[in-house]
This record gives sequence, structure tokens and C-alpha cells, in this order.
Amino acid sequence: MINTSDYKRKNGRLVDEMRFVSIERNIVSTSLGSVMVSYGNTKVLCTANVEEKSPPWLKNAGKGWITAEYSMLPGSSVGRIQREAIKGKQSGRTQEIQRLIGRSLRASLDLSLISEKTVTIDCDVIQADGGTRTASITGGWLALLDGLFNNMPERRSEFLKLIKKISAVSVGLIGENALLDLDYGEDSSCAVDMNVVMQNSDKFVEIQGTGETKAFDQKELTTMLEFAKKGIKTLSDLQEIFVEQPKISRVVSSDL
Repeated sequence: MINTSDYKRKNGRLVDEMRFVSIERNIVSTSLGSVMVSYGNTKVLCTANVEEKSPPWLKNAGKGWITAEYSMLPGSSVGRIQREAIKGKQSGRTQEIQRLIGRSLRASLDLSLISEKTVTIDCDVIQADGGTRTASITGGWLALLDGLFNNMPERRSEFLKLIKKISAVSVGLIGENALLDLDYGEDSSCAVDMNVVMQNSDKFVEIQGTGETKAFDQKELTTMLEFAKKGIKTLSDLQEIFVEQPKISRVVSSDL
């Protein structure tokens, strides 16, 4: 049973309300594309760089590749996080998130459009308060877009016609209450946790859902997905502002 009307979130948001979202481009001058994306207190720096070759397994295939790397900086969470390079290996969590970001961004275009090129999106979490992987996908898409524009400026109009927007958000259940865009406190206490990735805010790319402490029914699933679609519509609209106004440097959710 879903009961969302009277639930009070500690942060004062409505159950189907996003945190304050901020997206800023051109953060660093050393990458072809760079975006700082914030979902509330979660902040992720996303950068894009292009190599003029495809991976070995795509040699002479007429296709390029989009991949991603993800990391949480040592000071991004309460209590210092040791760099994985010091440990000598990446955690299973890091590898899972990197694959999710890469898969999601590859859903934005036909890889033959970037023939014989490899685009790497680096997502570095500056501050973590829940939703780091979903923020990485949303900001990563904008970094990808700017990276392609700057690498192949003569094909800008072609890319604008063919590239699909990609964004993501979390949803979950606390008790019988569906919630949109979970912060860390909500994420760590929810019974059901789900990450939703969408294309152009109307088609699903990936849905990752887990009953952490209880199973969920069709009605609960439907409500969570409706909440996710509402949040992703906001994110997609913010991305569209960047697409339509290439000189704009920052957009926030209150701009809508």
C-alpha cells in the first residue's frame, strides 16, 4: 500500500520533489567538456576527453566507444575515504557504477557517429549525500555533449539532431511512502532502493531496483517510476537549456 500524502521528509521536501539541482559547465579548461552537477549536497565533477582511436576490439568496425570512470575523492564523505589507487584495486561498487554510467551514456547516440574515437567520461565525487551515480549520469551526458562539440565543431548541428538526452534519478520506499531523489539519510534507511535512467525523459534506459528489507508490489513500482519520470523531466529540461543556449554557464532548478 502506498501512502505518500502526509509523509514528512526531514529536509522539508514533498515526497515527489527533487533536491535543488545546479549544473555548471566549463569548470576546467584542460578537458574538452566539464560539468559540475549538484543534487542538493551531492556534487560531482564530470569531464570528457576524446582519444582519436577506438578500442582494439572495435578496430575497423566503423564505430567509436564511450566509457566512464568513477571515483569518490577522499574528502567527499564524513571520514576520509582511502584512494582506491593506494589499495591497488577498484571496489566492486566502483566497477558497477562505472559500467552503469558507460552503458547509460552509450544509449545517447549511435556509436558510428563517433567512428574511431574513444570518449572517456570521468566522474569524480566532490561531496556525497546520496545519488552520486545518478548525478554522474546526468552531468556526464552534458560533459559528453560539450566534449563532442569541441572535438568536432563542424558536426554540431548533426549531433544536435541525433543525440538523445540521458539523465537519472533515485527513488525508493521508506515504510509505505515512495520518495523521489533520496539523500544519504533516506537512502541508508529505505526498504526499497531504485535508480532509474531515462532517454529524453520518455524512454527507460535502465532500472536498478532492490528490495533491501522488503519486497514491493506492482502499485509501489508504478508509483516509484512515476516519481522518477517527474524528476527526470526536470533534469531533462535543465539539460535542454544547455543545448539551446551554448553560451550559458549555469542552470538551476529554480530556472524552470
